[in-house]
Amino acid sequence: MISLNYRDARPIYEQVRDGLRRLVITGALSPGDKLPSVRSMASTLAINPNTIQRAYDSLEAEGYLYTVAGKGSFAAPRSDVNERRRSELQGVFEQAAAELIWLGATAAELSRRLTALEERRKTT
Repeated sequence: MISLNYRDARPIYEQVRDGLRRLVITGALSPGDKLPSVRSMASTLAINPNTIQRAYDSLEAEGYLYTVAGKGSFAAPRSDVNERRRSELQGVFEQAAAELIWLGATAAELSRRLTALEERRKTT
């Protein structure tokens, strides 16, 4: 499910958050799927429950999860991912694309990569 790299410079909660986000994005967690409880995931990963809670809170703020009191946390429907996150990612994309172009990549190369990503996404 999620693997942690203790040599990674990123904090553990960010690694958990990014791992869960990847599971939602790739469809490994379908909308409405229940996530493990904070205690359960903390026990599985052998880390502090507060670390898991921080990752869950961050993902909920981004719109990838929602919580039902007394029931737990669930993967959010795609439509619930907020516009702020989309805008933030578009900014990151534009910066990366600008740097790639500066490094000699062509618009056609970037377009081919986007098309390949879209095709890969359709088959998964």
